[in-house]
Amino acid sequence: MTVIISPEEAVRKVESGMTIMVGGFIGCGAPRKLLEVIRLQGTKDLTLIANDTGILGDELSQLVVDHCLKKVIATHIGTNKETGNQMNSGEMEVQLVPQGTLAEQIRAAGAGLGGVLTPTGIGTVIEEGKQKIVVGENEYLLELPISADIALIKAKKADKAGNLVYHGSARNFNPLMATAGKIVIAQVEEIVEVGEIPVDEVITPGIFVDYLVLVPQEVAKVG
Repeated sequence: MTVIISPEEAVRKVESGMTIMVGGFIGCGAPRKLLEVIRLQGTKDLTLIANDTGILGDELSQLVVDHCLKKVIATHIGTNKETGNQMNSGEMEVQLVPQGTLAEQIRAAGAGLGGVLTPTGIGTVIEEGKQKIVVGENEYLLELPISADIALIKAKKADKAGNLVYHGSARNFNPLMATAGKIVIAQVEEIVEVGEIPVDEVITPGIFVDYLVLVPQEVAKVG
C-alpha cells in the first residue's frame, strides 16, 4: 500500500552506504526536492545510478559537490565538472555506461531477467571484464541487471493508490527505475483520489510505488 509522507520522512529512509537510483535527464524529471533534502541530511557514501550527475549548481550535482557519493554509474558526466574532478583524483569511482545499455540493465532488473545482450561496446574498453556470447554469427556483451536499495523518481500526478502519470519527456528513466528499486519513493506535484486518473493514462502502476511525496508545482522547480 502506498503511503504519503513528507520529504524529510522520505529521505530518512536513505541511509549512508546505500545504492540509489535517481530519475531524470539533465534535470528534466528529477526529484529535486528529495535530492536537496538528502544533501541537507548529510547522507554519505552513496552509490548513485542515474543518467547523469546533473548540471553544476542543481540539486543532483550538489550531491557530488558535497561529497555524498562514493560511486556513480551514469551515461555521461560532462555537465558537472566536479564529477570529473573527483573521478580523476580517485576520490569517487565513476562507471560510464552507454545510455541504452543502462536503460536495459535497469529494465532487466525490474523484469527479473538475468541480463541483456548488446553489441554496444564490442571492441572498446566497455567490454573489459565482461562475458561475451555469440548468437549466430554475431558477438554480444552480457550486461547484468542493475537494481538499487531505493529509487527516487518524479511524476506529474499520482492517485492515492500510487498510480503515476508523467509529464512529457520527464518520463525518461523514471518508469524504468520504478520497477528496479527495492523501495520506490515518488515525488509528485499533485495527488488525487483513486479513479480520477483515466486507466489509459497510468504509466507506472501503484503496485511499484511505496511512498508518495507531495511537492506542489509552485514549490518544485520546473522539470
